[in-house]
Amino acid sequence: MENWIGVGIWIVMGAVIGLIVKVLVKRPEETPGHTPVLAVIGSFGAVVGGMLGVGIFHFFEPTALSVGGMASAAIFAAFMAWVYRWGIRGLV
Repeated sequence: MENWIGVGIWIVMGAVIGLIVKVLVKRPEETPGHTPVLAVIGSFGAVVGGMLGVGIFHFFEPTALSVGGMASAAIFAAFMAWVYRWGIRGLV
């Protein structure tokens, strides 16, 4: 049960980080409607990053609420949201 709570925390944390990236990275030609997309991309990045962090840092005792899982979830969520906000949106 503890791992599912940790994954839920990753999802919420990723959505919040995606919205924070939206506030920090300004786009001059922004069209409306990207807020839910950034929340979903941040959540997806947090889940993927959290799984990678737990797999790399806590291989023998995997727990979602570990320091490695939470830190890598936050870093990967910020990276994915930043790539969407700055990188891919700049190409389209």
